[in-house]
Order: sequence, then C-alpha cells, then structure tokens
Amino acid sequence: MPPPGESDSAAYEVLTEEDEEAAILSQMMDGAMPIEHKRAEKQHRIKDTIHTIDDAELVMRHLDELIHGKADFDIADTDEYIEASISGLDRRIVKKLRKGEYSIQAHIDLHGMNREEARGAVATFIDRSFKSGKKCVLIVHGRGLGSENNIPVLKEKLRAWLTRGAMGKKVLAYTSARPFDGGTGAVYVLLRS
Repeated sequence: MPPPGESDSAAYEVLTEEDEEAAILSQMMDGAMPIEHKRAEKQHRIKDTIHTIDDAELVMRHLDELIHGKADFDIADTDEYIEASISGLDRRIVKKLRKGEYSIQAHIDLHGMNREEARGAVATFIDRSFKSGKKCVLIVHGRGLGSENNIPVLKEKLRAWLTRGAMGKKVLAYTSARPFDGGTGAVYVLLRS
C-alpha cells in the first residue's frame, strides 16, 4: 500500500549520490547572482593581452629579418682583406666561409670589365645564383694591378654592391677568398635561401 497522501500510480525515483549532490547544489544556487569583480576581470584581461617573448621567438624574428634582407651588415675590412655579414649571423658560419669550407657552386670573373659592366654582370650573376638556389658563389674581381695607381676599383665597389639594394637582400655574408681561390682578388659570397 502506498504511503498516506500518495496514489498508487506515483513512482519512487532512486537518486545516486551524485544526483543528490547536484540537486542540493541547484537548490542552494537558486536565485544566486554573480558577483561583479571588476578588478579580477581587469587583471584577467591584462594577463591575456600580455605576450611574453621567449628566446625561441626572438631567434625566429631575427631569422625572419635575415631571410627577408632587413638586417644590417657587420663589416670587418683591412686594406687587403674584405669581409661582411648580416648583423647577428652566427660567427661560425662566417668562419666557415672565410676558411673556404662551403662548396663553390658558381663563379664569375670580372677581369677586363669597367665599373658599369661589372655592376651589371654581378647583379645578374647574384640574381641568377639566388633564384637557382645556389648557396655559395665566387666573384673574382682582381687586385687592381692593371688599374691606374694599382687601386682595386672593383673590389671597393663590391663592398657596396653586396651590402645594399637588391643585391644586399640576397647576400648573407662575403669574405675575401683563400689563396687557391683567388685570395684578396676574389670573394666568397654566401647567399640567402
């Protein structure tokens, strides 16, 4: 027989412990309103917008600048020897280039050319080498022994050509060559990829 006040058709509902807790919590929260925490909200927004820059991200930014030709060159020259690399380039790469440890994939000889001819030839050579994916090329500019007052005019011009403008954006580093590749009458040029 059903308990007093209940009909025969009423069914008993069996609740699990979790259901009972949820029901109690729901009764307790009935009519509750959220408390406004302007300070907590503000701190949360600030925390979300602050972007911490880690070392890996700085390296990636610098690498992007190097690849897209936005970095400045570090130049280290003497009267005979010329060398430059984009700022921040790993010194080990420059050291390998200086030692002639990169395979020369193309070369051009500027002997007999005047400044204008040489500039055009170097621009075309660098552009073609870059577009064909070459990494290291050799430019033979001579030592100026056939020039007036034995001044290596093309060598001086190469310093500017390889670090500025369209050519400079394709160059990572250059350095005077080893004696067997032309010595101070030639330069190894390491191109961007």
